[in-house]
Amino acid sequence: MEKLLPLAAMEKTMKKVASSCGMDDARVSEDAKQVLKEILEQRGEAIAIQAVKLATHAKRDTVKKRDVLLGAKMA
Repeated sequence: MEKLLPLAAMEKTMKKVASSCGMDDARVSEDAKQVLKEILEQRGEAIAIQAVKLATHAKRDTVKKRDVLLGAKMA
């Protein structure tokens, strides 16, 4: 599966969280960005698989918000 999440988004997210925790000058290593990217992509793929299975089971061609939310609980 093609990987879609950019490393810049990982850094932005981590810096935003760090800032909300009082770490305004936090830096993020390349390894930290890469591992977060891999974890989020794996988790996202697992959720998507469950969401598609739910939509298929319901005999729908459209994956809906509720499929994704339930898929997240199942994955």
